[in-house]
Amino acid sequence: MSNLQDIVVREMKVKPEIDSHAETRSIIQFIKSYVQSHSFIESLVLGISGGQDSTLTGKLCQIAVNELKQEDVHCEFIAVKLPYGVQKDADEVEDALAFIEPDKTYTVNIKPAVDQSVASLEASGITLNDFHKGNEKARERMKVQYSIAAHHQGIVVGTDHSAENVTGFYTKYGDGAADIAPIFGLNKRQGKQLLQYLEAPQHLYDKVPTADLEDDKPQLPDEEALGVSYHDIDDYLEGKSVPSEAKDTIENHYIKAAHKRELAYTRYTWPKN
Repeated sequence: MSNLQDIVVREMKVKPEIDSHAETRSIIQFIKSYVQSHSFIESLVLGISGGQDSTLTGKLCQIAVNELKQEDVHCEFIAVKLPYGVQKDADEVEDALAFIEPDKTYTVNIKPAVDQSVASLEASGITLNDFHKGNEKARERMKVQYSIAAHHQGIVVGTDHSAENVTGFYTKYGDGAADIAPIFGLNKRQGKQLLQYLEAPQHLYDKVPTADLEDDKPQLPDEEALGVSYHDIDDYLEGKSVPSEAKDTIENHYIKAAHKRELAYTRYTWPKN
């Protein structure tokens, strides 16, 4: 294992292998402990996309909330559907919600807000390309979740995991913004392992991962966008050897995305000591 890989593995907290029961209980206990440590929290809010990450995070949140209720702690889990117009995989969103069984569900169509924002920028002489418009969608989705959380005395839960974090495959202040990130420390295959343990519908954890943010490239697979497979990313994070091309791609993503993993710099934190 190279020096950089060793640094990345330590930072991303991925274990070479996990015990499904122990890992599930650890995440649930983290969620419960955070809620119990903050008396203002009455809800957990999460956008559900129908993919592996939000399905797993949502289920763990709902289990945690159910246990808190049994312990006389008032809290609810709120799932949010956030389509841009008509979502192509809307059926899978519904399947994920049926598996999670959230206390409450909202649907907010982000298309009017995103399109108006893009139009307002264009009126000012700023034209967003399709990729940047995708970031606009991600930030609008997070804005909606924070508005719902404010209304329900809650916090926003993120779906960031280590295979996503290491590559920076998220929108800064979009899906990368949240109050807690319970599944950080897992890679992609470990997230699938936990969904299998929780008896999720197979088509949800076998689904091809996609951010689905670009109009010109609908349902673009993550692995195609990243230029590297999750199999290689997961192996890398578990400290295993991977092909040199994959290793270089992962480490280049890690270095380029460093700013996404940092808080805003101040004159007291830059240059870094």
